[in-house]
Amino acid sequence: MSTGSDFKPRFLTASEYVLDLFEPAENVAVLVRNRATGKTIQRIARAETVASSEFQTWLANQNAAGSDVFLGMNPIKEDASSRTKANIKDIRTAYLDLDRNADQSLQAIRTSTEVPRPNFVLDTSPGKHQVVWKISGVSQDQAESLLRSLASEFDGDPAATDSTRVLRLPGFANRKLTEEFVVRAHHETDTVYTLRNFAIEGDSPEATRHIGDARQSRTIAPGHQSQSERDWAYAKRALARGDDFEEVVRKIADFRFDDKSSPESYARRTVTKARAELGLEPFKSQ
Repeated sequence: MSTGSDFKPRFLTASEYVLDLFEPAENVAVLVRNRATGKTIQRIARAETVASSEFQTWLANQNAAGSDVFLGMNPIKEDASSRTKANIKDIRTAYLDLDRNADQSLQAIRTSTEVPRPNFVLDTSPGKHQVVWKISGVSQDQAESLLRSLASEFDGDPAATDSTRVLRLPGFANRKLTEEFVVRAHHETDTVYTLRNFAIEGDSPEATRHIGDARQSRTIAPGHQSQSERDWAYAKRALARGDDFEEVVRKIADFRFDDKSSPESYARRTVTKARAELGLEPFKSQ
């Protein structure tokens, strides 16, 4: 499973990135979200269409108008109109969203004997990264177990452990930031991995281990948690470690925008209740 001798690492354009992840005729999901207006647009189209100059121009115009641009990380079934788990055609990627201690986590990934070299490292803002591995022969349940394990092992965002997740599309500015930062994707290998290339085992979604912590016994939690239970557990963990209230709300709302009629209201209720259960003072907006 080694990279060919003629492979040369380089930064990819958005079009190159899309066509490296997917076959040209496969359906992929593109999400455009304007945080100022609250407007979200999702388009499902063939990868070759998304990579076309016309589609890229439309995305560039949306980005210039203040919208962030995201890409679904797994292909969508034919004739599907939404990015739900049932509509995922196949599992193609494993990934990590590194927001906290991101440079340290990325270095740990690069030197780890338990995970292979990433296919892509996206610089999403100064000192923050998204890491992507191309994988095959992995079921949806196996993939999500792997994503939770990776997030636990390398201090990744535990909310980014769903097979329907969208990550940033390179070549477009991160509109969360006051100063413009254009997302870059560095292509580091063309290898496609299987589960055997990942030595880490299934972790419980409740795991709280971080980079530098003593290793704990790895076991799979009995039973099955609903996504609402995972949201609740994530909110409590995040608040307990001191994460900003509004940032926790945003992450849950972003994650549940597809399957909640009012994701922000749902997220705010969840985080408010979690805060009360932890015995913290009620949050007061500025």
